[in-house]
Amino acid sequence: MGQENKNFIIHPIPVLMDNIIWIWVKNNQAVVVDPAISEPVINWLNDHKLTLNSILQTHHHEDHIGGTKDLLSSWPSAEVIAAKRDIERIPLQTYSVTDNETVTLLDEKITVLEVPGHTSNHICFFVHGSKKTKIDPVLFCGDTLFGAGCGRLFEGTPNQMFESLQRINTLPKNTWIYCAHEYTKANLQWAQSIYPEDSYIKKRLEDVIHKREKGLQSLPSKLSEEQKTNLFLRAKTSKEFSELRFHKDNWQS
Repeated sequence: MGQENKNFIIHPIPVLMDNIIWIWVKNNQAVVVDPAISEPVINWLNDHKLTLNSILQTHHHEDHIGGTKDLLSSWPSAEVIAAKRDIERIPLQTYSVTDNETVTLLDEKITVLEVPGHTSNHICFFVHGSKKTKIDPVLFCGDTLFGAGCGRLFEGTPNQMFESLQRINTLPKNTWIYCAHEYTKANLQWAQSIYPEDSYIKKRLEDVIHKREKGLQSLPSKLSEEQKTNLFLRAKTSKEFSELRFHKDNWQS
């Protein structure tokens, strides 16, 4: 699942109804992304004898930051990296970042991307990777982009989310997309209801159904795959995006 490189491992921990906490591991260090709860993360890190290096938080919702306090109780020196604009709603952050800021974690260059829409201060973390180390780029995108979908607009406007998705659209096509929820099957079923003859959507839905029946995650996905099957990324205008978002919000399978 995703790129296989012994020096670059990203492990999923499914929690709650459909959340995925991603744990990025290198040597004996780990970075945890959007910890909804703490116990399964603590257990996994301890079982694998790992030290928590840092926590990445894409936005303030409780199902993304709820486990942070207990993780810090076990690893008090871990950094909590989150949006400076949201410091009041993500109060445990120790390293506050802004748009286009670059940080280095586990020897990898990461660029912060502000992507408002789902929330007003949502950010993504883009891990550049390199051809030299044979590591593809990675995007930890929280609830901005999902497998074949995108986040609901709780605080932002359709135009903000459209522009945020267009920003993601400019990333390298081989970027691995690590979303925070397992919604891919339902999103593809919705997309197929609109484009029943679309071969890319049909094939991906078949693949996802097969994975889920075997108890596997449908994620991560490649950006190139999302560009073919994600109707929100395929939208050419803010108006088209807005109409799609309204349709999805009111769709029932």
